[in-house]
Amino acid sequence: MTDEQPARQLADIASIHAAVGDEDTAHLLIGLNEVVSSRAVAGLDVDVESHDEGVRLRIVVADGAVIAKPVHMCFGLLQQAGIQRIDLDFAVGSGAKIDVIAHCVFPNATDIQHLMNADIRIGAGARYSYFERHIHSDAGGLLVVPKAKVTLAEDARFRTDFELVEGRVGTLKIDYETTCGPRSVLEMTAKVAGRGDDKIDIRETGHLTGEDARGALTSRVAVRDDARADVYNKLTATAAGARGHVDCKEIITDRGIANAVPIVEVSHPKAHVTHEAALGSVDSKQLQTLMARGLTEDAAGDLIIAGLLS
Repeated sequence: MTDEQPARQLADIASIHAAVGDEDTAHLLIGLNEVVSSRAVAGLDVDVESHDEGVRLRIVVADGAVIAKPVHMCFGLLQQAGIQRIDLDFAVGSGAKIDVIAHCVFPNATDIQHLMNADIRIGAGARYSYFERHIHSDAGGLLVVPKAKVTLAEDARFRTDFELVEGRVGTLKIDYETTCGPRSVLEMTAKVAGRGDDKIDIRETGHLTGEDARGALTSRVAVRDDARADVYNKLTATAAGARGHVDCKEIITDRGIANAVPIVEVSHPKAHVTHEAALGSVDSKQLQTLMARGLTEDAAGDLIIAGLLS
């Protein structure tokens, strides 16, 4: 691990403790498939049902409600093995606003499955941002499968950031599909580092079906050792004024393998979608510049990768 990574983990733990201790901050902590602690605030309704196979969550943000402080969610296992299954139904009412910070912590994992299946609906004029950070062990014994179907009504905004740069990924399968109504805005970003024999599979799809809808799909991936990454990002535009961009950058070192498939599909003469993909090794000019300043080749490469994933 780098010096930055323990600091990031400590910052996340401090953030969780602060949220639990603040009466004005909503939070939800789930260990394995049981609720450890929770708090709701005005305008936010959280219903949790634990069962033998996992946890069902229904979260509703009332019409017009503005949740002033970010909602903190923590999903994790301190055990080495287990299956955590989360079924999430999330509805953001018209004109509402909410930010969620999700911490997914598996520090001792050797054989763990974290399975998330979400149905997210964002009402007219609503705003919803979701930042998900994973902290894993170095063993790589994880299967992480976040899936989501997202629907944006007119003038809605949805931003999601997925970050897994500390510890080993194990096997990661991201599958998000979003349908965007008129004048809505979609932003999806994934930042992932793979090591050892990690397998990374990112599939993000956005459908710009409403007039003047906007969408951006961004992926930043670094693989080393024998890790492999496959990124499949697709934007479709079927309405006048729809605009979008797909952007994928992957760095490989050692025996890593990277594959990127950016797809744009336009079926309206007044829509426009662009894409770019860059795959390859660490930039030699950047590497030489950093080494000229006294860094070793490995340290310089690590710094460039950290910049990509920052």
